[in-house]
Amino acid sequence: MKKALSLLIVAIMCIGLFAGCGNTEKGSVYWLNFKPESDTVLQEVAQMYTEKTGIEVKVVTAASGTYNQTLIAEMDKSEAPTLFVIGNQNAVKEWKDYALDLKDSAIAKELNTDAYNMYDEDGNLVSIGYCYECYGIIVNPDLIKAAGHTMDELKNFAGLKAVAEDIHARAAELGFDAFSASDMDSSSSWRFTGHMANLEYYYESRDDGGWKSCPESIDGTYMENFKNLYDLCINNSLTPATELATGGHDAANQFKTKKAAFYVNGSWEYASVAEAVPNATMIPYYCGVEGEEKAGLNCGTENYWAINSKASEADQKATMDFMVWCVTDPEASRKLVDTFGVMPYKSAAESTNGFLAAASKYTADGCYVMDWATNYQPNVDAYRAALVSALNKYNADQSDANWAEVETAFVDGWAYQYKEANK
Repeated sequence: MKKALSLLIVAIMCIGLFAGCGNTEKGSVYWLNFKPESDTVLQEVAQMYTEKTGIEVKVVTAASGTYNQTLIAEMDKSEAPTLFVIGNQNAVKEWKDYALDLKDSAIAKELNTDAYNMYDEDGNLVSIGYCYECYGIIVNPDLIKAAGHTMDELKNFAGLKAVAEDIHARAAELGFDAFSASDMDSSSSWRFTGHMANLEYYYESRDDGGWKSCPESIDGTYMENFKNLYDLCINNSLTPATELATGGHDAANQFKTKKAAFYVNGSWEYASVAEAVPNATMIPYYCGVEGEEKAGLNCGTENYWAINSKASEADQKATMDFMVWCVTDPEASRKLVDTFGVMPYKSAAESTNGFLAAASKYTADGCYVMDWATNYQPNVDAYRAALVSALNKYNADQSDANWAEVETAFVDGWAYQYKEANK
């Protein structure tokens, strides 16, 4: 009897032990964040979720321009990211084997559009957009008015050029200049080598019927248009072109302190800009292309969530649950939408972003959207680094020979990096 009782007690203890082990298999979340400007908010949201559920959420933010290198390094660690970004077709090729198929998943069912999803060649949904954005030229209408001009003049490149050059010529008199700094350090250069470069890619892609995958080469058909706008920015600015290589001029602060009327950036800047310039708005990349009076803003995303398929099932579930909470919880989604601008999910908070409202207004007025063809840049970090090098040389000496080197980096560099990425 005692023996039977002992065996029963042991059996009960074993059952309790296994049950206890099962209950502690909660999993955790490690989000490798792509957006440095959102780090503070993401840390707050992570803490909110941990306090609410007991699930650990760690957010690590890669420095600007270093995401791919950081991801490679972190994926080699024993505690690798469970939530990361696969933001373009080149990244799909590189990371698809690390991406859980999100088709018919809980987070996919919360989407309100399929427009911001990434699929691999087998049809697997490898990553889904968690926000979409717009970029262009941010404008302070009050300074435009103070200079004796109106926003109605800013409808094409000729109008933009006339206003910007007039403001720059009278900067001492007015107390402000046209453009804020176009720095070429890593915290800023992407505004030009990634975003402004999109005007060339977009129009070339449009001529080709719209790129569906990364082309092996580009023609550089609209390089002169890129040059039009780039020259306008660097030559009508608070900061001389010869000083752009070192960076550190804080273009955002120049705009927010009303020392510059124009600031090249995107919708993610709205919250901080609107505090200082409540009626700030955004205009397209006018560059001299025929018919650009009907251009709208550059709209799209490179912010796509992927779940690490190599993570444990418990961590995958914890990550999925966290993602769903982010887009359905009223307080969490409000915080995230306020930093991201908008989230394409049915239950997410409504956007209050004025720059995205401007994008919608252009579209409603029948203007075409300049989609993010820049997402096709091959070997993006190496490609942009070569552009930065060439642009710095041109900024120091704006000769035809140095601009030819920019064109070489832009066009020949594309073909070279495509081959490197597809060996």
